Amino acid sequence: MEERKIEILRLVIDEYIRTGEPVSSKAVTELLKSKVSPATVRNDMNVLEHLGYLEQPHTSSGRMPTFAGFRLYIEKIMPQLQLPKEEIERLNEAIGNHPTEESIIHNAATALAEVTKCAVAVTNLAPRFSLISKVEIVPTGKRLYVILLITSDGDIKNKACRLEFDLTNEQLESFETYMRENLEGFPLENLTDEHIEKLVVSLGTYITALTPLVQGLKDISNAKSGVHLKGEKNLLTSEELDTHQVVKFIEEKDTIAKILDETFSDLRVIFGKENDGFVIGNSSMLVSKYKKDGKVAGSLGLVGPMRIDYQKVIPYLKFYTDKITDLITEQEDN
Repeated sequence: MEERKIEILRLVIDEYIRTGEPVSSKAVTELLKSKVSPATVRNDMNVLEHLGYLEQPHTSSGRMPTFAGFRLYIEKIMPQLQLPKEEIERLNEAIGNHPTEESIIHNAATALAEVTKCAVAVTNLAPRFSLISKVEIVPTGKRLYVILLITSDGDIKNKACRLEFDLTNEQLESFETYMRENLEGFPLENLTDEHIEKLVVSLGTYITALTPLVQGLKDISNAKSGVHLKGEKNLLTSEELDTHQVVKFIEEKDTIAKILDETFSDLRVIFGKENDGFVIGNSSMLVSKYKKDGKVAGSLGLVGPMRIDYQKVIPYLKFYTDKITDLITEQEDN
């Protein structure tokens, strides 16, 4: 496209992001640096509509960007802003020091949600490749026990379980010993429901009393490679998003994980209703990968209204993606 049409598309999208209303040719004419007639601007906007970058909700209204228009804007037209040095220093201080890889990732995702006022979906592929290094059953109160599962990357997973009666020392020691013998050194990725069921069958007569502990192991297993959401309230309180669709999105974490895992580029842009799994209309998701030792280790997915300020939020997304990459790689080296 010629330069003027690109500039008109940029102005339409900037104004739409600012106001949320269709943008008229008169408004664009006033904003253009080059002086051209309103008729010329209307003609250029008609061409942009024909190309699929703009649409007109009503025959008498202005234009608003389509998914294709937004994508072209984000990938090719939008000015690439850099975070100021003082802002980078503030963000570094906010992340602080964290003892485990999981805490680094989760704290960065929480900070990203806070600074952008969006929700953040985060996946961590690393636990899939780690081993179970220790299993403990800790009595914490009357009929209350906590399963501790420690992985080779230092992650600690736990689940509180309430039994119908207190276990004898013999029952507790027998269960704990059995789990250590069968799970320590076992790949976390392979801790499936099917594998746990095999362990259950071997427990024999103890199984009735220990059912809650087995269920606790299942819960830990199902959470090993799931999606964690931060800042969900930012979506639920947005006036531009349908609350019922947001709730459905939050509940379908397997679908979110699939969307995040299917991202291979440095930055992927997904719009609501454009992807079968992304159920929030009038919204967008920006997905960026972080790495560990040069290999993809997980994803950050920034979710908000379709007309979020992309110039502002993308630098934050890139900063936190790069920061996670640096911190978890440094931790591995140490």
